[in-house]
Amino acid sequence: MKSVIFAAAVASAAAFAPAQTGKATTSLNAFENELGAQPPLGFYDPFGMLDDADQERFDRLRYVEIKHGRISQLAFLGQITTRAGYHLPGAIDGAGDSFADFPNGFAAIGGPDSIPGAGTGQILFFIGALELAVMKDVTGENEFVGDFRNGYIDFGWDNFDEETKLQKRAVELNNGRAAMMGILGLMVHEQLGGSLPIVGDL
Repeated sequence: MKSVIFAAAVASAAAFAPAQTGKATTSLNAFENELGAQPPLGFYDPFGMLDDADQERFDRLRYVEIKHGRISQLAFLGQITTRAGYHLPGAIDGAGDSFADFPNGFAAIGGPDSIPGAGTGQILFFIGALELAVMKDVTGENEFVGDFRNGYIDFGWDNFDEETKLQKRAVELNNGRAAMMGILGLMVHEQLGGSLPIVGDL
């Protein structure tokens, strides 16, 4: 009788014990060792964009990240360069206005003293032409996502060993990530006004 009561007590206590679950496995494990998953954050996907993603989805997101990083590096450098007083020589239009006659930053395309609409249209057309015809893998010879050499631009890349190539790609990825945060910060401060070290008055 005592054993029956003991067994019933154990069974009722077991009903309140937490359920034992196995360790959840997701497709995220497939990307934890990809380039860019590095200290201090490691693999970082706070919005779950890679939940149940395949390699094609990962490659697409990596392509977008690299492209935005490259654009942001150019934008950040452009902000610093023009605010330091360096502008292209010559006239920007037929009226003889120089590049230095127009404001820096977003005000150059969206402010009251911005460049003419035809100039903005030319910039957008040029960006579109690059996007559609140049800045992509045209020949199918890319070594990795974001490789736009297309068989003729090298700069010694093929002479590097695999470890050096990975290191240089990681540097580009990190610089792009930093530049995305940097140009976003400059855009926000430009709207807030004030002055920043190196950049100067916004």
